Amino acid sequence: MFHHYQKESVTMNAIYRVSRIVAACLVLASPVSAQQAADRIWFGGPILAMNDAAMRVEAVAEQGGKIVAVGSKANVMKLKGSKTEMIDLKGRTMLPGFVDAHGHVTAGGLQALAANMLAPPDGNVKDIATLQQTLRDWIAANEATVKKVNLIVGFGYDNATLAEQRHPTREDLDPISKDVPILLVHQSGHLVAANSKALEIGGITAETPDPAGGVIRRKSGSKEPDGVLEETAAFPLLGKLLGQVGAEGGKTFVRAGSELWARFGYTTAQEGRATPAVVAMLRQVADAGGLKIDVAAYPDVLIDREFIKKTFSPTYAGRLRVAGAKLTIDGSPQGFTAWRDRPYYKPVGNYPPGYSGYAAATPEQVIDAINWAYANDVQIITHVNGEAASDLHIAAHTLAQLKHGGVKDRRPVLVHGQFLREDQVDSYKRLGVLPSLFPMHTFYWGDWHTSKTMGPVLGQNISPTGWVRKRGMIFTSHHDAPVAFPDSMRVLDATVTRVARGSGKVIGPDQRVDVITALKAMTIWPAWQHYEEKTKGSIEVGKLADFVILSRDPTQGDPNTIDRIKVTETVKEGTTIFKLTAQESRKADLMLKPDGRGEYAFARFLRAAAAHREAATFPSSAQGGEMLHSHDHESHDVSCTSPVLIDLAAAIASGKVAVLN
Repeated sequence: MFHHYQKESVTMNAIYRVSRIVAACLVLASPVSAQQAADRIWFGGPILAMNDAAMRVEAVAEQGGKIVAVGSKANVMKLKGSKTEMIDLKGRTMLPGFVDAHGHVTAGGLQALAANMLAPPDGNVKDIATLQQTLRDWIAANEATVKKVNLIVGFGYDNATLAEQRHPTREDLDPISKDVPILLVHQSGHLVAANSKALEIGGITAETPDPAGGVIRRKSGSKEPDGVLEETAAFPLLGKLLGQVGAEGGKTFVRAGSELWARFGYTTAQEGRATPAVVAMLRQVADAGGLKIDVAAYPDVLIDREFIKKTFSPTYAGRLRVAGAKLTIDGSPQGFTAWRDRPYYKPVGNYPPGYSGYAAATPEQVIDAINWAYANDVQIITHVNGEAASDLHIAAHTLAQLKHGGVKDRRPVLVHGQFLREDQVDSYKRLGVLPSLFPMHTFYWGDWHTSKTMGPVLGQNISPTGWVRKRGMIFTSHHDAPVAFPDSMRVLDATVTRVARGSGKVIGPDQRVDVITALKAMTIWPAWQHYEEKTKGSIEVGKLADFVILSRDPTQGDPNTIDRIKVTETVKEGTTIFKLTAQESRKADLMLKPDGRGEYAFARFLRAAAAHREAATFPSSAQGGEMLHSHDHESHDVSCTSPVLIDLAAAIASGKVAVLN
């Protein structure tokens, strides 16, 4: 399919460009009228168009939210009218707005609306007093939000770095607020500190017994809770708090999620595994004009297919559309729940000999779901990590194409594809399945893969972008937020360098790609993934004026410094929706963010909750009754936290308690 796509796109792009050039010449041949004049013109810095026919241009003009001229500054300036806004980039670099190939924007709202409790240099919390002041500053900066969601959440405090060498208690948090619940998550993700109101909502009193696997810490000489909860005593409280935010609070999370994506230059986001309730909440926000960027939602195909058929649409309404269906075949590579075709290298946990993971769906479910998608012309994106999961995925698509034909432009997507054999890449090319890969894994978990999951040899080939390009295929790169930040420059950096954060080693030198290729995997190729390449993904006449402006050109300078580039502005259909001002920088300092190692407590909390949930749901295996699951939260990632994310999003959407353990 991709070879066919490339041939067709070259021909169609040529025709398209010629027609636009002719139209532009006709316009520029005569004086500019008020109707012909551009609303805005950008110039004065590198402009990377992501168009092979004209990769670098000098200026871009927009009118009515669409691009009306691209090219030399002299030609584009001919569309300058008396009311045209002239925007000097002043050396900054403009690209097409980033298109999210896979993420979870609703749960990302919680990520966006959390206070930064980190110690210096990543935050300001040095002792109980500065912890309290940081909370007060965050509340003042987010006063309207606190009123709407009736919740204050902070992530990343560490008793070991506090001067008092202790956890904050309810007595420390109650002076901040006695009426609004406060929940602070420890840097480890395994403990929380709550105020009295949060304990009240959680029903945690002196009479509440410690749950299995958890501890409710008590005041000295008393059974009265002191506000600090450990492990299974901690996880359910966030679910209960999210369940009480109400419909309006849930909408605030949605808006915050879309704003967070815009902060990192994304003009299109994805809700990568939705429920009908989440889509309904997204629709309410969209209809009220509350989405700053486009959101493409993919409801779970194993939950409600009739809902998907009813709501599926190729066009946006209020910047929202149900774009297809989501299927999940297996779990997490790091958590050893991805379904492999061979044993894990050195799994951490109590696993039987030869353990190779397991499927999260039956072969019958997978084959039936993909067949349904083909029969109903619904795009299906599928979470697949292990080789055995890919074997089933490939078989299901092969059967569906034998039955329904492989000619239609269905654009099925492989999501993640961490552990792929090279022959499987050949099969995906034959079937026309687009790989949406996760090279950011090389930064976060590259060392773990080479030492624990796959070993030093096979671990070099996680997220094999090099194999894909060797075959002339396109691919997309994603972040899968909120377990990782939707940090576009981290995505770009990892796709280009593949440097592991711990060891500093390059994971799979042969799988690296150049900067332009990596940028295509964040712009024009994910636009194609979403069937939106005619309107997004490159700076060409007729497309939407969706742009991201960076502090410098990522194609210039040391590639190992790409992660230091800043998104300074995001433009959606000609209108600036984010600008990196001093006020926004201050807000970012107060907002949850990764620490100096690129880690953060929200991710750890979700991974820990997922590990405990797995232990409760799957306490033993069919392979001799041995415990299959590693309870080391560090080994868990977004792949295995997907059910937790769905619980959180469902709690936000429906006002019902999330089940986190």
